Amino acid sequence: MKVSDKVVQDLRTLVEKNQMQVGDRLPAERKLCEQLGVSRSSLREAIQQLTSQGMLVSKVGAGTFLQQLPTNWSQYQIVQPLSNLIDEDPAYRFDVQEARMVLEGGTAWYAAQRATAEDLKKIRACYEQIAHFQILGDDDQAAIADAKFHLAIAEASHNLVLIQMMRGLFDLLQYNVVLGRRKVYTEAHRFDQLHDQHFQVMDAIERQNPEAARAAVCGHIEFVVQQVRMIDEEDARRQRASRLNRIAP
Repeated sequence: MKVSDKVVQDLRTLVEKNQMQVGDRLPAERKLCEQLGVSRSSLREAIQQLTSQGMLVSKVGAGTFLQQLPTNWSQYQIVQPLSNLIDEDPAYRFDVQEARMVLEGGTAWYAAQRATAEDLKKIRACYEQIAHFQILGDDDQAAIADAKFHLAIAEASHNLVLIQMMRGLFDLLQYNVVLGRRKVYTEAHRFDQLHDQHFQVMDAIERQNPEAARAAVCGHIEFVVQQVRMIDEEDARRQRASRLNRIAP
């Protein structure tokens, strides 16, 4: 179990022990670290995880507040075993991509019909962050921004079930994005293609064109799948050639 996952469990115990209610403010970071016996980095990672899932909400200058009672946290435990499956079976990530096409095709469709001005602003901010961190060479932050871009689209659908499903799978989505980026974003021309695909999704939503939005997001995910498969095949060919060279007389 990752340290951050253990911290999430400890946070849940602390919230339940103190009988905290929705809207209550969590103790200050330093006090939480002392109470849980963890580092600030581990605590921040756990809080970020719970915030991305909608369990907590952080307000600048005010602190972190409880947004969902711990009884609702259990539904998100599915993320960890799913991530383990990807580690154990690399081909499993293609199942994740197929599931993304089904889910995100729907969220993009509804986002194009229901997105508010604030939703559109958030989607564009995430889009710009992807490029910003990519230029800086910060792959981790670029991956987070990439995942947040897709989550922002789901939130713009204003369908509570779809939003909860995307939030619940946020860690898995981010993990899947990281795996894809390690392969597909290694060449500049591929980054340009993916950046344009993100733009096409955002543009269709801004133009309030549901069909174009769904086609754009599904096309983007399918492109990533095809590119990863092609890169995997190229890697396999190189490995076979290397083995043949080693045994050649």
